[in-house]
Order: sequence, then C-alpha cells, then structure tokens
Amino acid sequence: MSYLRVPPVLEGEPDPARIAHRVFGTPRWRDRSAGALLDLGGGWQVLHYLITGDPWDGRPPEADIVCGGRLLTENGTADLGLDVIYLAAERVKSAAEHLADTPFDAVARRWDRAAMAAAGVQDAAALDEAARERFFRPAYEGLTRFFRDAADEGQAVYKAMAPRA
Repeated sequence: MSYLRVPPVLEGEPDPARIAHRVFGTPRWRDRSAGALLDLGGGWQVLHYLITGDPWDGRPPEADIVCGGRLLTENGTADLGLDVIYLAAERVKSAAEHLADTPFDAVARRWDRAAMAAAGVQDAAALDEAARERFFRPAYEGLTRFFRDAADEGQAVYKAMAPRA
C-alpha cells in the first residue's frame, strides 16, 4: 500500500475521484516528491491489525489510518489498474491526532503472530519476532509523521493498492 498526500483541490479540481484519475492515471505517479509519498509495501494489514486489533475493520479514527476511507475505484479499477481509497482532510486530522497520542509501544502489545495468522492477516505466519522492531516500528513512526504533515498542510490522503513498479 502506498500513501500520497494531496491538496483537497488539485489544479482546480475538487472532486476526489477525478483527482485520483489525474494522479494515479499516469504510470509515474510514484515520482511525486519524497515527502508526499509513503510506501508500506505488504505490511499494511499487519499495521492495521496492530492499530485496530482487527484485520479489516475498526472504529475511526484508528481504522482510517490504513483501511478506512472512501473507495474511489469500485468501477474504475480497470481504468487505473489499482484500487484507490480517499481519506478527506478532516479525517486525516483525526487520524493524525490519534497517531500522535498513541505510541508504537501501545499498539505493539497486540503483536502475536499466531493470533494475527488465525485472524487471516496477510503474511503474519511468515513473520519473525524481530520484524516488529525491524519493520513495523519504523513503518508506524513513518505513518505518524506522514499523517502529521498531511494534517498540518490540510491535505487529503489517497491510499493506493498497487504492485511495486
């Protein structure tokens, strides 16, 4: 999963679906500035589980951090070749506040590879114990900075489920 910070109005366009087509409709959409893009790779579902305690669901604002938002590509996946989820600036702000108030150690208490695997969390059974600190702590800290920066700038967040280019 890749995250992209985008102004609520892009080049005069306020509609999130049309913005998604403008941004993700180009093959080089990942070439945006480094600060505007965050790539979690395949670790997104483990992070969602650590944050919410559930592989797919949860309550806002914590569920908004990974899986929450409005799916923009229900009928447009064929056009873009990927799924895009939109999170409005107001929800970005709430998610940023939640992340700022919740240190990684608080969510890391949910780290239980067997429980994650039993819940159907992608690739959980293949993780080693060191992955929590090696990958997921820096990923969570990256999400915290990313959402803080997006909230500070009043930006929306677009999440793209796409294979690496």
